Amino acid sequence: MNAPEPARGRHLVRGGRRFASGGGIVARLFARAFAGVLDRVDAGLAHGSIVATLPDGSGRVLGGRRPGPLAEVELRSWRALVRLARSGSVGWYVAWDKDEWTSPDPVPLFDLFMRNRVALGRTARAGGVARAANRVLHAMRRNTPVGARRNVEAHYDLGNDFYAAWLDAGMSYSSAIWGKGDTLETAQTRKIAALLDRLDLKPGDSLLDIGSGWGAVAEAAAERGLDVAGITLSPAQKDYAVRRLKGRERFLLSDYRNMRGVFDGIASVEMVEAVGQEYWPAWLDAVGRLLKPGGRAAVQFILIADDIFESYAANADFIQTYVFPGGLLISVGRFRALAEARGFAWTDERRFGLDYAETLKAWRARFDAAVSEGRLPRGFDAHFVRLWRYYLMYCEGGFRGGGIDVAQVTLIKGGDDAAQDQRGARAARSDRRRAAGAVARANGTRAQGWR
Repeated sequence: MNAPEPARGRHLVRGGRRFASGGGIVARLFARAFAGVLDRVDAGLAHGSIVATLPDGSGRVLGGRRPGPLAEVELRSWRALVRLARSGSVGWYVAWDKDEWTSPDPVPLFDLFMRNRVALGRTARAGGVARAANRVLHAMRRNTPVGARRNVEAHYDLGNDFYAAWLDAGMSYSSAIWGKGDTLETAQTRKIAALLDRLDLKPGDSLLDIGSGWGAVAEAAAERGLDVAGITLSPAQKDYAVRRLKGRERFLLSDYRNMRGVFDGIASVEMVEAVGQEYWPAWLDAVGRLLKPGGRAAVQFILIADDIFESYAANADFIQTYVFPGGLLISVGRFRALAEARGFAWTDERRFGLDYAETLKAWRARFDAAVSEGRLPRGFDAHFVRLWRYYLMYCEGGFRGGGIDVAQVTLIKGGDDAAQDQRGARAARSDRRRAAGAVARANGTRAQGWR
């Protein structure tokens, strides 16, 4: 008799469910009082509108003052508003999974919340006990050397067969750059070419791919005659990349902090979001250590608007709780300052957030097709499928709303290693002083002992 198929992705589905406050008897008794949340949403919608059907069958239009997306939402239970008010985006997802609200297309709703992020303020962010609980959960997922590997495996080791069911044939799990008439495959090829062009490398030069994924960038670099090494923390990705390139290139299961050597160029595609603000300095120090003087690092990264970074970083949202444990989007102002303090020139930044929205839309269409055609690997239940679709829609709306974006940038290392090391040491001391000051302010004491 065959053993039952093990459940896959269950660890993500469980995510932060225990911290998504709002259900239970208290919510059932007092949920109507939370209808005031609708008033706050209405007041905060400076652009666009929501046509809402309420649990009692009545209708209400929120916003509509200026042009913008139109979202349709059916609230099937007042508890959905309780969850939103108490647990923000985490609670709003739980309400979706429990069928307490629905929409024919949630993307415009997520677009609206991001587009009106400043006016809406804390309306869609967790507060009180839920916020504290989410922060505790997120803190438990810090990207220490051990924690980083655990976090990466939680997402990327869902299975190569799972990702192959809906990514492009090249297995690129990052934003494409779209041109007229592009397929997903050609748009991903365009993105990789744009990244490698930034490095100005010639055949025989060495390239390190930090966060090498399933080997798409390494394969394209090898076709240019480059000597490529790739590092990842995902055993599944490493195995796939080794088979893909048939041993032509080196792939290591290694943390960036442990990598040694000197390379002519470095590429990194949407990996630095998995580092966490606490470790941005260490990541940049590693790039500086591994890159030759005058060398270039081509980095593609997802950023969040500086006007909401502080509140975003102080909480754990839906993505961090359910999809990317340990993740944190980049604040360009903060990250660039750290890079320049270490002697890097920040050059040729190009943003293309709407391309990411189109990439996510394409992924969702392919994912839906895989589900409907029975091509999704066995073991992923209906709860996981709902989670993954929600994740793709949530992200697409965020990029369309403009509060999150994606960019490529070239970091050029200064030509004097000794001077670079001195700048790095000064930057590290400055980072420590800032960290000490932040802790001291939080504790209401003076920072001492940091030199």
